[in-house]
Amino acid sequence: MLTDIEIAQGAKLLPIADIASKLGIEPDELELYGKYKAKLSEEYIKKCENKPDGRLILVTAINPTPAGEGKTTTTVGLGMALNRLGKKTVIALREPSLGPVFGIKGGAAGGGYAQVVPMEDINLHFTGDFHAITAANNLLSAVIDNHLQQGNELGIDPRRILFMRCTDTNDRALRNCVVGMGGALSGVVREEHFQITVASEIMAILCLAESIADLKERLASILVAYKYDGSPVYCRDLGVQGSMAALLRDALKPNLVQTLENTPALIHGGPFANIAHGCNSVRATRLALKLGDYTVTEAGFGADLGAEKFFDIKCRTAGIRPSAVVLVATVRALKYNGGITKTELKAENLDALRRGAVNLEAHIENLSKFGIPVVVALNRFDTDTEAELDYVRALCEKKGADCALSEVFAKGGEGGIELAEKVIAACERENSFKPIYDLSLSIEDKIGTIAREIYGASEVAFDPAAAKAIKDYINILPECANYPVCMAKTQYSLSDDPSLLGRPTGFTLNVREVRLSAGAKFIVALTGSILTMPGLPKHPAAVDIDVDDDGRITGLF
Repeated sequence: MLTDIEIAQGAKLLPIADIASKLGIEPDELELYGKYKAKLSEEYIKKCENKPDGRLILVTAINPTPAGEGKTTTTVGLGMALNRLGKKTVIALREPSLGPVFGIKGGAAGGGYAQVVPMEDINLHFTGDFHAITAANNLLSAVIDNHLQQGNELGIDPRRILFMRCTDTNDRALRNCVVGMGGALSGVVREEHFQITVASEIMAILCLAESIADLKERLASILVAYKYDGSPVYCRDLGVQGSMAALLRDALKPNLVQTLENTPALIHGGPFANIAHGCNSVRATRLALKLGDYTVTEAGFGADLGAEKFFDIKCRTAGIRPSAVVLVATVRALKYNGGITKTELKAENLDALRRGAVNLEAHIENLSKFGIPVVVALNRFDTDTEAELDYVRALCEKKGADCALSEVFAKGGEGGIELAEKVIAACERENSFKPIYDLSLSIEDKIGTIAREIYGASEVAFDPAAAKAIKDYINILPECANYPVCMAKTQYSLSDDPSLLGRPTGFTLNVREVRLSAGAKFIVALTGSILTMPGLPKHPAAVDIDVDDDGRITGLF
């Protein structure tokens, strides 16, 4: 059996100019990054503004398990299947982070015969967007420390600096550190923290910004610190938003690539859904809607995280409206939720399936609360039995959701025809889309609504520091009371405890910290033990990746 990288390296790619031509994009409207990837110019993006929108399809999933569910693979395969049915389709995905690529989770280019390519480039550096975000982020941090060193005219309290440095690799040693050591010429000594680039507010800003002007305004609005007198310090007070925007100028442009079947794909931005808002850029999604009759996009991790944030944050910001949502599930993941270990998942076990299927039921019910038709994509594996597949189909029918088998990993677009047909039908049905909460609710009530309606919690407990932070933020920036909420929570459970599988109920959601992302214009609520800087596993993927004398990369999934 071929690995993902072997399949990708054996694919017949078209020059990216040919892919662009299918969409009516002229060669001089592309900014080429080699033969198979390009950015779309600002002039072309502006030219598309008045075109009508196509249908928007969101792909999400049940809570992820070590067995893997195949959400990105399904997204890519569905897009290819729609094209096979004669529907002009554009796929919109997030960019992979080097953290999981070199860590444990893997890349974000799909798998098997449902991949976006060139997968090595996409997973490693791509067009440099994440490096630009890291550079802009750390420029602001450097300017903060330089301001302290040069006399601290603003009176910044070094103990109350909120903005932190970032890097796009998992590095637990950088979670808490000290900078400025080495004497007077080395800066002011203070505690510093790193987070992974995908958790940076700069990443969120890039993915939500509509234009360069909007980007600069959002960068200027970042709350970076407090003064000794307790008043806030924003990025604009340091005057560095212009240079940060200059670093991000090209990163703001969406990237065009293709699938193994030459379906166009826009890949842009990549915030994680467990610690950020989990969606690709507003610009890429809006542009995809102008370019195709159907846009297939995804949101990170399970529907309790990625989909909720897609609906409540991204759709509001972008002014977009989904036509249908695809919920990816697997028999083996449901059995895992039913208490079976990873090594036992290949054997038929209807009892475990029944126990674990409550997780699928919860997600169907939750997605229905947003008023959108739900189609369950049952990602088929060779070990699935007919009895197990029939059980899931019957459950979906009982819950009012269509269900289709998906075999895109093994068969590419051909394996997604049934799913595509049901998605097309769902897009034609009545749609009463609405976010789960009103922005006029208090921050506490917005968090409470998500906790009860989506997670199944009975109540929410705020640590004293979190409760105080909410009051402080509203005091310094009253408009933030009307911001949406970005929950930072474990992806493995509907609750804030990763060990509670299935459908936990009656639990208390613990909010231990609240942060204001004034540039991104949302409130971040951190729950449980979620960290914004992951660590590497005992055997990181980095030790298996190599490149030969001809420049051919190996060991990449």
